[in-house]
Formats: sequence, structure tokens, C-alpha cells
Amino acid sequence: MKSAVVIFPGLNRDADMIMALESVTGQKPVTVWHTQTELPKVDLVVIPGGFSYGDYLRCGAIAARSPIMEDIRTKASKGLKVLGVCNGFQIITEAGLLPGALVRNAQLRFVCKQVKLKVENNQTFFTNRMQKGAIISCPVAHGEGNYICDAETLKRLEGENRVIFRYAEGTNPNGALNGIAGIMNEPGTVIGMMPHPENMIEPLHGRTDCRPLFESLLAA
Repeated sequence: MKSAVVIFPGLNRDADMIMALESVTGQKPVTVWHTQTELPKVDLVVIPGGFSYGDYLRCGAIAARSPIMEDIRTKASKGLKVLGVCNGFQIITEAGLLPGALVRNAQLRFVCKQVKLKVENNQTFFTNRMQKGAIISCPVAHGEGNYICDAETLKRLEGENRVIFRYAEGTNPNGALNGIAGIMNEPGTVIGMMPHPENMIEPLHGRTDCRPLFESLLAA
């Protein structure tokens, strides 16, 4: 599996994501700088977390208008798999690849802790090695992870089984609508999530709950 990690000024989880992908797939991802206009030939492109452009204007809004995003949008429409984590989720949502928006946490504070995630859909390219309904631990670190959308969009996401992850057991850290922690687009080729699975795949992390998510990429 060939993958690429896109890097924007201000990201700070790119090294973590590169290490996670290499650890599980055995192949180091290609890094793509935001000013490039074309992706290399890959099966998956990942936009990791951090604070692109210092979170100015809105989180992810400036990065969503970077040159590389035009090619990502074009290739995503043709089936390229795209994964956005934390700030990456904000970026791909701002870019129109996913519906809704990520806004300030309900308590207006930055949250950094472990939460419980429920796997709602195990038929995706990032969850096929998980059991539906499984509860896993995963870290979060964000100030704007509160997922919102209009009523019609919410109805479609829930009705079409496009909510992939939900905060479980009262651990919703940001007030997200319906406890939504991760969603996908209608064709199932673009996934966004707020928690950081790349930081819970090795024994030294304390737990390996999220390693099957990266193993799912290979299986897909």
C-alpha cells in the first residue's frame, strides 16, 4: 500500500502519523508539501493533526485553500482514499470533502485526554478489522472538535451509516452533535475523525487499541 502524508505549516502530528503508517504497513509514506500541485501515485492520502496556519481565521480554513487540496479533491472524486485526523478532519471539512463543521468545544477549553470511542461502522477502509460496537480508547487533543451540521445532513449521516466513530460511555469531550467523533462521505472514500489513533498503536503508548485501524488500511 502506497500512502502520502500532506504537511502544512503548523502541523505537529505529521511525524506521529508517518511512524504509525510505516510501523503497520512496512512502507514509509511519501511526504507532500502543501504548495505542491499534484499528488504522487498513492492509494491513500492522510492529512494529520496540529494547528495549520496557527488556526487563524477558522481551523483548517486556510489550509483547505492550499494548492495541493485541489488535486486531493479531484482524485478523491475518482476514488482516492483520504483520511483526515483532528486538524486534518477540519481541513477536509473546510475543503468540502465532508459535510458539517468543527467548531469550538462546548466548554470553550482545549481538551487533551483519553476518551472512549464506539465503532459504529466496521465496513470502511479504516475500520474493517474492528468489530461493530467495539469500544476502544483513543487520545484527543483539540479546542475545536465540536461537530455540528444541519438537521437534514444529520439525518443522512445517521440513516446512511456514515457515522463511523462516536464518543462512548459519557466521554464526549467537546459537545459534538450525537457524540459524533468520525464520519465518512457518501461513497466511503473520505474519512474524518477528531481523536488521534496514531498515538495508540504501540505498547509504549500504554495501549494498542487503535492498531487494528491501521491494519484495516492494508486489508482494504
